[in-house]
Amino acid sequence: MWFHLALTLVAAVLVLFAPSARALDKVVLQLKWTHAFQFAGYYAAVEKGFYREVGLEVELREAVPGLDPVEEVLSGRAAYGVGNSSLLLARSAGKPVVALAVVFQHSPVVIMAREYEATQGVHNLIGKRLMVEPQSDELLAYLDQAGVPLDRVEQLPHSFNPQDLIEGKVDAITAYVTNEPFFLEQAGVPFHLYTPRSVGIDFYGDNLFTTEQVLKQGPERVRAMREASLRGWRYAMAHPEEVIDLIMAKYSQRHPRAFYQFEARQMVPLLMPELIEIGYMNPGRWRHIADTYADLGLMPRDVSLDGFLYEPDLKADLKGLYAALVLLLGVSAIAFYIHRVNRRLALALMESHEAHEALSRSEERHRLLADHASDVIWTMDLQGRFTYVSPSVEKLRGYTVDEVMRQSLDEALTPESAPIAVDGLSRAIAAVQAGLPVPDFRAELEQPCKDGSTVWTEVTVTGIRNESGVFVGLLGVTRNISERKQAEAKMLHMARHDPLTGLPNRALLADRLQQAMAAARRDGQVLALMFIDLDKFKPINDSLGHAVGDVLLVEVARRVRNCVRESDTVARIGGDEFVVLLRAVDSESGALAVADKIRVALGQPVCVGEHRLGVSASIGVAMFPAHGEDDLALTQHADIAMYEAKARGGDAVYVFRAGEAGVA
Repeated sequence: MWFHLALTLVAAVLVLFAPSARALDKVVLQLKWTHAFQFAGYYAAVEKGFYREVGLEVELREAVPGLDPVEEVLSGRAAYGVGNSSLLLARSAGKPVVALAVVFQHSPVVIMAREYEATQGVHNLIGKRLMVEPQSDELLAYLDQAGVPLDRVEQLPHSFNPQDLIEGKVDAITAYVTNEPFFLEQAGVPFHLYTPRSVGIDFYGDNLFTTEQVLKQGPERVRAMREASLRGWRYAMAHPEEVIDLIMAKYSQRHPRAFYQFEARQMVPLLMPELIEIGYMNPGRWRHIADTYADLGLMPRDVSLDGFLYEPDLKADLKGLYAALVLLLGVSAIAFYIHRVNRRLALALMESHEAHEALSRSEERHRLLADHASDVIWTMDLQGRFTYVSPSVEKLRGYTVDEVMRQSLDEALTPESAPIAVDGLSRAIAAVQAGLPVPDFRAELEQPCKDGSTVWTEVTVTGIRNESGVFVGLLGVTRNISERKQAEAKMLHMARHDPLTGLPNRALLADRLQQAMAAARRDGQVLALMFIDLDKFKPINDSLGHAVGDVLLVEVARRVRNCVRESDTVARIGGDEFVVLLRAVDSESGALAVADKIRVALGQPVCVGEHRLGVSASIGVAMFPAHGEDDLALTQHADIAMYEAKARGGDAVYVFRAGEAGVA
């Protein structure tokens, strides 16, 4: 009788404290865009009842043009919002926002421009119409760092409608790589994407946030909101098609299904759910973001992050409830335990010997597999110390097992790769401390060998649990991928270099030219671009054959390279067409001196077998910024100058002049 009474009391306590027995707290979550898969986790949390389970009724409010989620939350019209890393700027300005969780480990924001020229770059935005959404500080910082003056870009309010870009009402828009590209691809409109990552700005994206006031008024409610939201995100990324059905049924039918599928695919590398627990925030990464903003003059340096990054209180004050439950369950379990203990003890004694032998055989099999694997298998404790390394490490790196066991992470990896591994270990430790699943880790890392060389490896790491289910360490597998990396490097080199001369091709030249112009603009320097066309090459090629012509071109490439500095670029962009990029010159006269040196070098005879070949060169020179402030204009003017030199009889250097001519 008393046993059944105890169970009844337990049930009563559970009902009393269950969230469903209380009235639901109504809160508003302000999204930063219109309804899309971008917010899939929140839809899943509503539909699957994750919010209701923690006592919340959440309204998901989509954005309208001109709406700023930060202001909506600060004003109290919403309790929570979705914002960019510019939340840091709001915090530094005295606005009490609190970052609760990170959804996108890499920011999806880009600038998307219609293609007018195949070779256009971010600098072509100068003088163009750019639609800018709220919280676009990251992109504006990118433009500033890339050398695009913000006062020379016509900034317009964002309409949230990519059709404006398709129809040419604007020239460019701030966009999400997961969203707007779909519509331009569907419309057949060519476009270019410019990402802040190209200048080293790699921020978090779509951060769940609230305010200090909301947190102070209901810390348990905030924690419940965060946990239910992240639970929704984990469900959404595991069941994308189901969530797409939900979005189209209950939230938005403005887009076709293919759009949401495109979004879901594009989001995977941004969230990296297989490697990083959704919601994870690295304080060091936030500090780097703050330092980047400070470098750009957007906020003071060394602003404190105290209070900005949410720290879940995992020791919620539920001691009274826990004590009651433990007491009731303990009383009800005593009789059951006494009844079974003798039987279980006897059974354990009979099975222990057999179990011990089976365990020993299992351990031996696993040890044999690890010891003879071609990949390196290793384990590590949560302090970063190796606890086991398979013998195959000696074949991989030349070090013995004992030597590797004594190495730290910094010693086991190159200086470039060590921070990647340390960050992965830090995330694992943070997850253990927070009681969250340890995220798996996969990365390509470079490791030093005993002979002084290095080897590229692919490292996969997962967590190790003890018999109680507690994470106690890491299990890793390291695979040699040197051949793959060499093949990738060779393919990349072939894609960007001329196969005959080994010089950079047109694509690599365009990239280096944009970088050089950005550096020159930033540092107030002058650079020169030279177009070189060989005189009399075609008759030689036609009369003596392509084999002789190829030898001549290789010799021309060698001579031109010998006339410039290591930091300059010599490229071959066509049959007998070469380009020289002088990254920094003192003046136009300095560029002309180099051009004349090249002209003289190319005028010397070339011996190919029994043939003594004589060619000369027509060289056109254009100076940045005097003869063009973007790569397209500078290239065109250097080409025009080269044709003028050729028209004057060849074997000459001609400097581009607007309205006047002169041969050097």
